[in-house]
Amino acid sequence: MEFGVVLQTDPPGSRVVHLAELAEQYGFSHAWTFDSHLLWEEPYVIHSQILARTHRIKVGPFVTNPATRDWTVTASVFATLNELYGNRTVCGIGRGDSAVRVTNGKPVTMAELRESIHVIRELANSRAVEYKGSTLRFPWSKGSELQVWVAAYGPQALKLAGEVGDGYILQLADLDVADWMIRAVKDAARAAGRDPDALAICVAAPMYVGTDVDHQREQSRWFGGMVGNHIADIVRRYGESGGAVPQVLSEYIKGREGYDYNEHGRAGNSHTAFVSDEIVDRLCVLGPAKDHIAKLKALRELGVTQFAGYLQHDAKEETLRVYGETVIPAVVEHVAAKE
Repeated sequence: MEFGVVLQTDPPGSRVVHLAELAEQYGFSHAWTFDSHLLWEEPYVIHSQILARTHRIKVGPFVTNPATRDWTVTASVFATLNELYGNRTVCGIGRGDSAVRVTNGKPVTMAELRESIHVIRELANSRAVEYKGSTLRFPWSKGSELQVWVAAYGPQALKLAGEVGDGYILQLADLDVADWMIRAVKDAARAAGRDPDALAICVAAPMYVGTDVDHQREQSRWFGGMVGNHIADIVRRYGESGGAVPQVLSEYIKGREGYDYNEHGRAGNSHTAFVSDEIVDRLCVLGPAKDHIAKLKALRELGVTQFAGYLQHDAKEETLRVYGETVIPAVVEHVAAKE
């Protein structure tokens, strides 16, 4: 299992870069950032700075979307970063949430998401692609490599992730829900003639190490509100019966009343009273290090290949330290010097 850290690009950008540097030092393989251009600073500028000051860590948006940027521009960013820093990027992509909703837009269709993945991946892998009636490629790009990981919750998006994604991103750490969604993605990959075990499976959730679980819950409750946006969309589309949506998800959003995107992804926001302690515990990875290790091992058994921890709380450096010194060594595969 690999480990990533998910950062908001709040100013100062230098602190985001610093946290990514710490993450690399503590053994994290990926530094992801939000991509919502009105709410936070521009992620790709910060990605360039992270790559310039690190050696191994990969960077990517968590997640971008096909609506707010021209697909060829997105591909060009990745190909340029790869040329400068040696293929250390990955593209997380979804239909669009805060970045499009703040501008009164709406998520793209499944067909648009599917096509955008193809265009971005081909161009960013130094290949030609058909786009708007022309064959396009970057004449300056040679040897660029980019994987595209698809963020998804609903049945149709899960199917798309399995059919065309290089990886799948699930933004919650509930074991029952993760099992259902990972199986749906892998079933779709298998039905499309792909090797389901070749897909990267990334589960993301707030990670906070410590003994004051009540405080950790309050610092992480925002995540239940954010996830509730997506679950509400799924329930509206697919209903609460028929097995398309796990009951635990449809139940907890019933108390949801509106959402203020000005507080999107922020600890202590004012619209998460409907998120119970039980839901916070199910969706997040909290408690002392031993509880993190146990939950991460359980996720690994479900086929998760990367855990990406959100670091939107008041103990960022300490959580990175404990992960680097205790959690990651306990979860990754051990290699003996002599057998």
